[in-house]
Amino acid sequence: MRKLDTRTIVVASHNAGKIREIADLIGPFGFSAKSAAELNFVEPDETGTTFEENAAIKALASAKAAGLPALSDDSGLVIDALDGAPGVYTANWAETADGTRDFVMAMARVEQALAEKGALTPEARTARFVSVLCLAWPDGHTEMFRGEVEGFIAPAPRGTAGFGYDPIFQPKGYDTTFGEMSAEEKHGWKPGDAEALSHRARAFKIFVETCLEG
Repeated sequence: MRKLDTRTIVVASHNAGKIREIADLIGPFGFSAKSAAELNFVEPDETGTTFEENAAIKALASAKAAGLPALSDDSGLVIDALDGAPGVYTANWAETADGTRDFVMAMARVEQALAEKGALTPEARTARFVSVLCLAWPDGHTEMFRGEVEGFIAPAPRGTAGFGYDPIFQPKGYDTTFGEMSAEEKHGWKPGDAEALSHRARAFKIFVETCLEG
């Protein structure tokens, strides 16, 4: 494993929600970071078929463009009753004809697909959020960190916090969806905390233990 010996990095994302969460996570470590969106980098085509492949595409594009290490996230919702869909195509399910993303529409699409499968009980609606963080260097070296959180798809969206599919994902052991949680409840994690809840925070915890500590 290669250690990160700088606190100047690029957050390789154009997704405002992801940028905000990653900024919250890296804040305690004193990073100087700008996002690919702030730097006006071209958003690369995500042509991979796994979270790892797409995370690498984004991180390497930003690392090479900036000449600095870059941290990317590729994440998605994996629903068992839908054979793992939407998976790596989670964002695609929200795409509209004009190229924007409508996650209210996407959540309705998930519910329709589950209804067609007869998946009406929590036991039939098991799912997990997956996040793969990729740290890439300009020389092409990459490190991957994968986090997952188990749960199920709520019968209707609840809450307006978070972003994307958060209002329909209820993590195991909780009575609230990600959409009903504060940022601190969902992805708050700092050194010394034994556990992290969200998929992104769990991946970040592994990143810290691997590339920043020891």
